[in-house]
Amino acid sequence: MQTHFTPAQLADPGLRESEKILRKCVHCGFCTATCPTFVLAGDELDSPRGRIYLIKDMLENSRPASELVVRHLDRCLSCLSCMTTCPSGVHYMHLIDHARSYIEATYRRPWPERALRALLAAVLPRPMLFRLALMGAALARPFARLVPGRSATAARLRAMLRLAPASLPGRSALEGARVHPAQGVRRKRVALLAGCAQQVLAPAINEATIRLLTRMGVEVVVASGAGCCGALVHHMGRHEAALSAARANVAAWTREIEGEGLDAIIVNASGCGTTVKDYGFMLRGEPEWAEKAARVAGLARDVSELLAELGYQPAPGARPPPLRVAYHAACSLQHGQKITKEPKALLAAAGFTVLEVPEGHLCCGSAGTYNLLQPEIAGQLRARKLANIASRRPDLIASGNIGCMTQLAGGGLPVVHTVELLDWAAGGPAPADVNHAALASPPPPA
Repeated sequence: MQTHFTPAQLADPGLRESEKILRKCVHCGFCTATCPTFVLAGDELDSPRGRIYLIKDMLENSRPASELVVRHLDRCLSCLSCMTTCPSGVHYMHLIDHARSYIEATYRRPWPERALRALLAAVLPRPMLFRLALMGAALARPFARLVPGRSATAARLRAMLRLAPASLPGRSALEGARVHPAQGVRRKRVALLAGCAQQVLAPAINEATIRLLTRMGVEVVVASGAGCCGALVHHMGRHEAALSAARANVAAWTREIEGEGLDAIIVNASGCGTTVKDYGFMLRGEPEWAEKAARVAGLARDVSELLAELGYQPAPGARPPPLRVAYHAACSLQHGQKITKEPKALLAAAGFTVLEVPEGHLCCGSAGTYNLLQPEIAGQLRARKLANIASRRPDLIASGNIGCMTQLAGGGLPVVHTVELLDWAAGGPAPADVNHAALASPPPPA
């Protein structure tokens, strides 16, 4: 793609990086075939190629973002399926992140939308506030259909109430900064990102991760000072808030690296993992942080990567029933981190029948805050994903991302984290959402 940025424009590091990305695009259109919003709407401006044209025009002309640009860029899920498809290596993730930051700086949204986005940015990364918000939402949840109006704000409020769980699990006894010693001979020492929304919605995921890793001889550290990865605010264009979260985590994990040392930094929410692995890029322009951030990013691993490296095996005599598991590949894992084989191989090793889901490359519609801010498109993608899953007649759904799990819940099948199933097969407790009575019958024919 030909670009026409001036030398003065290219003095800005963000614009300079975006210009490099733009120049790699060859207009081939391969990305349109795998873009969820283009598949649904067939609108070129709701495809990666169309959005790239909008971004190029906006940045080259140094003009404030228009309503048209904002509308079509807001509809992007950041699922990164286009990056898997692209033959030219266009780093769309960095381009759309820069464009969203530019929008945040140059476009004034209607006040109801500003208020909602500010609320989400304040509440979601903070577990205590998020827990309180969900408790309030649970009381209001039965009245979601009574929210009046057909405006975008009304639709978003209804979506927030629908997605809120009817009840919350209790706080985990393992919550908080501490060291979880390895059982037997210590093989590795790792830090675990405890996360923000996940530890409120599904604390059993961290519990299963810690049980499984310590049983395999891994010392697990939840570092003091580590918190939200920054992904939620980053994808809302709040660049400085995202960098602040990144710096806090880099500082916390650097203390551990320079103290007793770390072999890896483990993330069990793939959306967070994609962001942590990008810390080196995010903080590249800050001399105080760049080297430390690159080191942290280099140590980041999805939990499935570490389990595969350690040679995970189920415990003798602890195998669960031979369940048919529909593996939902989270976009941030398969497209963002290029991890596709490990989770399925681990589930198969644990004794489960792993089912490939048709159109597995398409997003379920969760995408961080997307299902709250774009509920109509998210709902269409959810229905499509659940129909594809149901076509395989599984007993349950497994995924490696809490956002996907929340989005797919309530579709008639238990939705559990991959690590919960692996822990169960290795001697841990059965996931709470697995209904043994419903799974007692023989599996249907393939």
